[in-house]
Amino acid sequence: MKLINNQLLEDVVSQARLSSRKRKNYNFHERLDANVQRMLNAIEPGTYIHPHKHENPDKVEAFLILKGKALVVEFDNFGKITSYCIVSPADGVYGSEIAPRTWHCIISLEQGTVVYEVKDGPYSPINDKDFAEWAPKEGDAGCDKYIQSILQRCEIVQ
Repeated sequence: MKLINNQLLEDVVSQARLSSRKRKNYNFHERLDANVQRMLNAIEPGTYIHPHKHENPDKVEAFLILKGKALVVEFDNFGKITSYCIVSPADGVYGSEIAPRTWHCIISLEQGTVVYEVKDGPYSPINDKDFAEWAPKEGDAGCDKYIQSILQRCEIVQ
């Protein structure tokens, strides 16, 4: 039996805080070719997750919030926000599911945020994600500004 408890969450959050990317995942699946990918993602404010979609092969992705608060955003093919939600156990919104071929990203709104992610497998770094060309690449100078622009468009004050 694999447990998701406070100690595991704190361990993954601690690793995320020490990471230069301000995030850390903890895989429950034992192999990258598993048909279902299951993991914890600890995401700290300021981490940048490049908007992306999963197609060829098509994959459904779901986020369940375990701790903290995050913004999940969907976009059209030109980067216009089409829908968004704040997932937060304190607010009674526990997760979201992203359809295949849908541009999306997730933004941490609170320190210590942890989501349980479930995604169709297998995982291959070659074709797992298509990254949006209309958004900055991870590591580019404009990532922080881009995150702030999304928060403003969603009328989220931090």
